[in-house]
Amino acid sequence: MLYAIIGQDHEDSLPRRLEARPAHLARLQALQDAGRLVLAGPCPAIDSACPGPAGFSGSLIVAEFESLDAAQVWADADPYVAAGVYAGVSVKPFLKVLPQ
Repeated sequence: MLYAIIGQDHEDSLPRRLEARPAHLARLQALQDAGRLVLAGPCPAIDSACPGPAGFSGSLIVAEFESLDAAQVWADADPYVAAGVYAGVSVKPFLKVLPQ
């Protein structure tokens, strides 16, 4: 099943985010290589594709996992959690309707 993983950044998380980004992207690449990643990306803190020092307010990942528990375990082990980028992470079942 698909799950939406929604990370909410701490304020002023950009320096920690940039430091942990390579490890975070490596985990996402592993999901993609396994054919389980639907989409992933950050949410800019301002209405801009390049938010600069404003940074990001969080992230969204939609990926396939065996169960909600497995998705939560994966999310809890994210380098952004360990680095203190995320103030919180929620994991919810997700049903993709479009595009087909």
